[in-house]
Amino acid sequence: MSASAPSRDSETGTPAALRVLMVTCEWPTTSNNPHAVPFVVRQVEFLRRAGVDVDVFPFRGARKPLNYLRAWYRVQQKLRRNSYDVIHAQWGQSAPTALPTRLPLVVTFRGGEGEGIVGDHGRYTLSGRVLRAVSAYVARRADELVVVSAHMQSYLPPRRVHVIPSGLDFSKLPLIDRQDARRELGLSASKRLVLFVGNPEESRKRYALAQDVVSRLDKSLDAELVVAWKVPHARVPLYMNACDALLFVSMYEGSPNVVKEALACNLPVVSVDVGDVAERLARVAGCRLCPDSDPGRLALALAEVLRANTRIDGRTAVRELDENLLAQRMLQVYRRAISEHRRAAPGRALDELSKARTDPRA
Repeated sequence: MSASAPSRDSETGTPAALRVLMVTCEWPTTSNNPHAVPFVVRQVEFLRRAGVDVDVFPFRGARKPLNYLRAWYRVQQKLRRNSYDVIHAQWGQSAPTALPTRLPLVVTFRGGEGEGIVGDHGRYTLSGRVLRAVSAYVARRADELVVVSAHMQSYLPPRRVHVIPSGLDFSKLPLIDRQDARRELGLSASKRLVLFVGNPEESRKRYALAQDVVSRLDKSLDAELVVAWKVPHARVPLYMNACDALLFVSMYEGSPNVVKEALACNLPVVSVDVGDVAERLARVAGCRLCPDSDPGRLALALAEVLRANTRIDGRTAVRELDENLLAQRMLQVYRRAISEHRRAAPGRALDELSKARTDPRA
């Protein structure tokens, strides 16, 4: 099979399912992070439903160069032993494990890679700067670039970029009566419950800020902060149906799924302006977007939402994020990558021949 041409059925000659090698530095394991990156797992699931043959190569980088070197060796082995049509790297830092390659390369940037990573001190970390440099390098070598939020385009080279947010599986986001959900979770039937979803120990999630905001609420509201962490992802929508508002105060994000899932459950959202949250909340009455992380301003916004004591019509606003639709868009990106790669192949071959002729070592 040609490196850039889709495979065909040997008997009928019709195009076979696209074979995609998906390389990702984040993937759930039963040992230490069983609930990690559900949005990537969901994308793989829906791509497979759409007829794409996805072979996932997961590894854990953990900011250790040796881990990336081992992953590079194993990815190169897979590329030699198997026939793929496209390589899809999740996160910019995953892509170098597939280079060099003669296959079309698609890279999805999911937040942090282009902008860098901010540490506890509020400044960009050294590892964040390295990540930004690596991402710029792979962005210039990829055939197609995908970002999960439009604002991330400004951190990438000026070229065509596809904006494909992480999608939603509405079948797993049911609408449940609030009191029924509270009873199942053993939560108070009378308090106003403010939901925080994420690891309280992860600095960029700013759990301490969320605590500060809730502590500033008038005592008459009788509000309580509820943390959904280390619970099965399938139960998070239960918390969203049980609570009165989602408080989202992350330092940086790409396209936060928890906000989109809250909207799908008709849960009011109070958030800082991060990632694509402003775009998501723009058409939804009953939510509040704060321009900064001032706890007093956030507390006032949260109090307004809690006093309104009503659900929102967020589900309608996020219908376009149905993962079935987004899987088809990603499939189009794969096909475009194959087509563009094939069109550019003669030019690349001439460049290599020219280099070979002028190289004194040749």
